[in-house]
Amino acid sequence: MTISSFIKCYGLGLVCVLSCPRFVGAQDAFNPPAIAPSFFAVETTELIQLDGRLIEPAWQQAEAVKDFFRMEPRQGGKYLYETDVRVLFDKKNLYFGVFCKDSVGRKGIRVQDYRRDFIYGDNDVFYLQLDPQNLKRYCVSFQTTPLGTQRDLQAFDDTNRDSDWDALWRVRTHVTDSGYYAEFAIPFKSLRYDKPASDAASWGVTFARMARRDYEVTVYPQVPQAYSPYRMTYAARMNGLVLPPPSANIRIQPYGLVQYNRNTNAAEQVTENTAWKAGGEIKWAITPHSVLDVTFNTDFAQADVDRAVNNLTRFNVFFPERRQFFLENSGVYAGADIGGVKPFFSRAIGLSNAQFNAGPVPIDAGLRFTDRTQKRTWAGMYVRQRETDFQGAANFGVMRYLKNYGKQNNIGAMVTHRLDETNGKGFSQHNNITVTLDGFIRPDDTWTIQYLASVSRDNANDSVGFAGSFYAGRALPKWYYGWVTKAVSGQYVPGMGFVFAQNTIHHNPGGYYIWRPKKWKFIRRFDPGFFVNYYHNVHDLSFQQADLYLFPVYTIFQDGSFFEYAITPTWQNINFDFSLLGIPVEQRAYYYTRHRFTYNTDQSKKYSLRGSFELGDYYNGKLNRTVLGVRIAPAPQVALTADYEYNDFRRIGANQEDKTTSLVMGGLRLAWDANIQLSLFYQYNSFNEQGRWNVRGSWQFAPLSFLYLVFNETNFINSQERNQSGICKLSYLKQF
Repeated sequence: MTISSFIKCYGLGLVCVLSCPRFVGAQDAFNPPAIAPSFFAVETTELIQLDGRLIEPAWQQAEAVKDFFRMEPRQGGKYLYETDVRVLFDKKNLYFGVFCKDSVGRKGIRVQDYRRDFIYGDNDVFYLQLDPQNLKRYCVSFQTTPLGTQRDLQAFDDTNRDSDWDALWRVRTHVTDSGYYAEFAIPFKSLRYDKPASDAASWGVTFARMARRDYEVTVYPQVPQAYSPYRMTYAARMNGLVLPPPSANIRIQPYGLVQYNRNTNAAEQVTENTAWKAGGEIKWAITPHSVLDVTFNTDFAQADVDRAVNNLTRFNVFFPERRQFFLENSGVYAGADIGGVKPFFSRAIGLSNAQFNAGPVPIDAGLRFTDRTQKRTWAGMYVRQRETDFQGAANFGVMRYLKNYGKQNNIGAMVTHRLDETNGKGFSQHNNITVTLDGFIRPDDTWTIQYLASVSRDNANDSVGFAGSFYAGRALPKWYYGWVTKAVSGQYVPGMGFVFAQNTIHHNPGGYYIWRPKKWKFIRRFDPGFFVNYYHNVHDLSFQQADLYLFPVYTIFQDGSFFEYAITPTWQNINFDFSLLGIPVEQRAYYYTRHRFTYNTDQSKKYSLRGSFELGDYYNGKLNRTVLGVRIAPAPQVALTADYEYNDFRRIGANQEDKTTSLVMGGLRLAWDANIQLSLFYQYNSFNEQGRWNVRGSWQFAPLSFLYLVFNETNFINSQERNQSGICKLSYLKQF
């Protein structure tokens, strides 16, 4: 590897971006107005029948909000799809009545399925954002499709988004030949707000609509295209609210389940057992800005399963959290949420140690407290993990403080502590602690700066380690550029966290130009650019790896389809024991170049394809990699997916081996409606010859109350081992 050749390629990438046509600055960006647009919500004593038809006379008395602004595909100007929003309220609920006009009516609807928390970008959707505490940094979002499927989330500074937050609210829709209606009922007791200082309160609000057929996004009030409707510094004022006193808002959600397990070992010996279990969760809004969550004998039987991954890099693989208790309010603990360095990552809780294949471990109880005001946030969590045959009981604690200053800045501190207890099976006590300082700075709406510094102390080897990250990026209507640096020392061990590697510093500068051609209407965006990845050791700064990710062709078409061509010159210095999917790689320096072609059809259509093909040299050999996916959804009640990954290694590694691996995944989702659904998922990985089934049926018989039927099976093909379980779980939510 020569540094000069790397610098030449870096310069080539810089020229690739800067030579793009129409170098344009930030003239399409604009600041929030000095006086925010406003409208009035109207109080009603009339009974609002939630049917999605807006036929009550009270709706005609409410002020209509129609002055939307186009964000996509071109900022500003005349838009195709008109939207009308009206707001009512009574003693219990806040009502939003929406009409989304569409000249072709039912024929124009794009909705993929009935899944709750649907994928944004693949569906027609109307969504509203509320800032009940007028923080201008935080909002809750309520979203629906024309078929009445629900999505809700929390957003922090238009950066961190908690899509797994679930609130108790209702929506009904009605589709006509001229568009669709949506009628929201959001209970005041589902929202957090302070006691109003006067009889009439005012909240921040934004409305947005995506008409997926033409990928047109409109928003009220005006928000620049470079941001999103979650950017509450641009919010309008919703005036005239007469609010009930803030509710205690206590939610109780007990559950009971029965689980049958059947395990077959390599000698075909079978063990069976049946277990009964009960537990639940309690959520108490102590004040409008503080919430206490309690969980006991916690169960995650209905959680989505992890997808198999074949790791072709030297770095650790990040698996996202999928368990509801840990997902909610996770943005409070995110800190400088730069991927790869996470002093606190909840997947460390309730899973066994890595050497035992990270299987589930029962959780006895947990507490989580959050107190968020306009000036600061306090948060804390404690979880008790049960003792098992292969490890002692564990206690997890985290404390978080966040101080807001200026308009959009904060500085925070976090302490995590993990204590693994001794037991009578030879496991000794183990202490781990991390202390972290982090911050977020937004000098103006175009810049985002994040930083983190963390130190860990682990008594297993009496070590002290350090980690840190820094990000600075600027998002303009026609440009993005930024720099990320992450560093993890060899002794940094976060007992409740995740790191991409140890003894590694990673630098990642780069950017891209955003061109929206006016003449070629079939192209929505053309974003050529480059990013640099440079890795070196912490202790002696010696070189590890570098690559230059050049994407001269990165095209997003108007219908949502996508094509990319990327070239990646790569330099590797392998000076440690390393293998690729079981293929030993000789310790020496390598240089190779790879090419990738990626194409997706319009993912909102009933039939869609996606895929990529990579080719080129790989270490001392070659690798051709193919990834294909198909989605067939003839109706929202039926959705079939299939994914395939194929790796073809040729003359690679110390022994110049030829090897192929296949990873197959398939899924089927059936829905009677938004409340009754069945999903099936299967995956098989030829690398470890492991197959897995997951079948889940759910019936939402009351808001956020479910009956689940779950079947899991894992097959180890090479050893004939098989683990099976059948679960019936009933949970019921009651809100006071």
